[in-house]
Amino acid sequence: MNIKILDSWLREYVVTKATPKQIAEKLSLTSVSVERLEKYGSDFVYDIEVTTNRPELMSVIGLARETAAVLIENDIHAVFTPRTIKSPKTSNEVSIEIKNDPHLVNRVMAVVMEVAVRPSPKAIKERLESTDIRSLNNLIDVTNYVMRAVGHPTHVFDYNRLDTKTLTIRESKKGEEITTLDQKTFKLQGGDIVAENDKGQIVDLLGVMGLENSVVTDQTKRILFFIDNVDPNRIRKTSMRLGIRSEAAVLNEKTVDPELAYDALLYGIELFEKIADGKVISKIVDIYPNKIKPKTVTVTQQQIQNLIGISIPLKKSQDILVNLGFSVEKKDEKLLVTPPSFRAGDIAIPEDVIEEIARVYGYHNIPNIIPPLTTAVIKNETSKFFWEDRIKDALKYWGFTEVYTYSMVSESLYEGPLESAVTIQNPLSEDTAYMRRTLVPSLLQVVTKNKSYDNIKIFELANIYAQRTNNLPDERLKLAGVLKKPKVSFYEVKGVIEQLLSDLGIKNLTFKNLERGGDGASVFVDKDYLGDIEVLDNNTVDFELEFSVILKHATLKKVYNPSSKYPPVVEDLAIIAPANILTGGLIESIKKQSSLITDVSLLDKYKGNRTFHIIYQSYTKNLTNEEVGDIRKKILKELKEKFDATIVY
Repeated sequence: MNIKILDSWLREYVVTKATPKQIAEKLSLTSVSVERLEKYGSDFVYDIEVTTNRPELMSVIGLARETAAVLIENDIHAVFTPRTIKSPKTSNEVSIEIKNDPHLVNRVMAVVMEVAVRPSPKAIKERLESTDIRSLNNLIDVTNYVMRAVGHPTHVFDYNRLDTKTLTIRESKKGEEITTLDQKTFKLQGGDIVAENDKGQIVDLLGVMGLENSVVTDQTKRILFFIDNVDPNRIRKTSMRLGIRSEAAVLNEKTVDPELAYDALLYGIELFEKIADGKVISKIVDIYPNKIKPKTVTVTQQQIQNLIGISIPLKKSQDILVNLGFSVEKKDEKLLVTPPSFRAGDIAIPEDVIEEIARVYGYHNIPNIIPPLTTAVIKNETSKFFWEDRIKDALKYWGFTEVYTYSMVSESLYEGPLESAVTIQNPLSEDTAYMRRTLVPSLLQVVTKNKSYDNIKIFELANIYAQRTNNLPDERLKLAGVLKKPKVSFYEVKGVIEQLLSDLGIKNLTFKNLERGGDGASVFVDKDYLGDIEVLDNNTVDFELEFSVILKHATLKKVYNPSSKYPPVVEDLAIIAPANILTGGLIESIKKQSSLITDVSLLDKYKGNRTFHIIYQSYTKNLTNEEVGDIRKKILKELKEKFDATIVY
């Protein structure tokens, strides 16, 4: 947003001996950007760029307050002198009732006046035209003059042409037509903020532009001076949809302070009385359902120093904030800061307050040094990032490639019932309508798009999303991978997972049949479900693991077990067990038969036979054949009773 302001107009509200060049320089260094300073007759005009979050600076009074604060901090004498206006005498000669919808308008103020239409005085014309606002007549000029001076848009109706005792503010209906004061006709889409008279005629498109049927003319004798503080989101939509980019619309969509409405009304009445022979002939209407409640923010001396990097005295910080219009209470080594109403939506956390201090103090006055790394994140065993990096490094060295896929998926890629999905309220397309609940479909899509490659080993460590009772979804990290190559084996993927978890210090793995059926296995650490391995075909196997379970069991702590000085007894035991019995279950049962069994592994598998390599060893003595034989008998009995297995040799 840009605004042009005459230097003489600015000095009406700030008393200083600073030159226009000094004002432009200091403002540019600490506040708004003064893009140009130009000679304007015997005066100067500032061409200023104002950031979107500071609509109060789109006014002379707002800029004057800012200018005074900046000049004072730069040791240049300046005094902000806000306008003081007395409340006018009111009357009961005429009345106007306004029915407001608080969901549409935060505050409405209005008053009826008798006026005389004529050209505006030269001084007002000059100030308006210097700021790129065309002078029309004294009635219209007052509304623009007040908007530029105070910072709140205002409007004036021809009271007689309204032909009503009641104005009703409501949403527009789809298909309704209006003709704006510039003679352009528009068909409304619905949801716009309009006002209608008691005959059902729309007489105003609030916050955007007045209408032809209620605009003042050379014959106007009575006016309704009207100020509305409107919902900025609706104004933005209406303005963009209709292509009406009036200055009032541009300002209203930036969230104007409703407290300014009162100052704007009183100033407007004063100007109408002064240049239009104005006389108030009604009561002042003030409907204010949505009052601003500024939040008090606590800022400590240490927070200021930590964020800015230098020590600014707390008293100086307090003075800066007070000069900007903040209410500040100093308590011990902290400031209790309440922003003014015109900054209530912009100041919410300590960092916002500290930014105000820093910019007025002057970024150019802050030493150009790198701040100390006092808050550096150290990746150690207690940090989940440590384990993320360790997993990624391990998989990288085993030939895997990390991929990043979209968290949003289409209906065809979403696994599970759609009613349980976390959905996007305004998806860009049907392909990004749902938040995924598993990583595997996205990885398989990567494989499909790279079908020209015979060997693919990819993985992803990313969030999946599930519904929960509050508004935010449940986000959980998962580790997933896909192996694609000719005759890929389930055991190859099982080996990768076993070795990966072993590298993370995780033992006690068990593999069980998939509950949903199909080829593969579910993986458990002790009794905690870790994830699944799924065999899709002879060429593709995928896996997906819960990162939270990995994080729970991962450790780098090592336990030293000294080697036994007594020799082991080694034997191979071949058995026949039903095909649906997992090898892991057999190994676990064998190990449980004696503490002297130190290791069991699958040596060979041929047709229905499985041969296990068993190591027996004691730390206190040599084992005899009889002792080993007794253990073997227990093993065979357990396998037969539990798994209906028989010994081959």
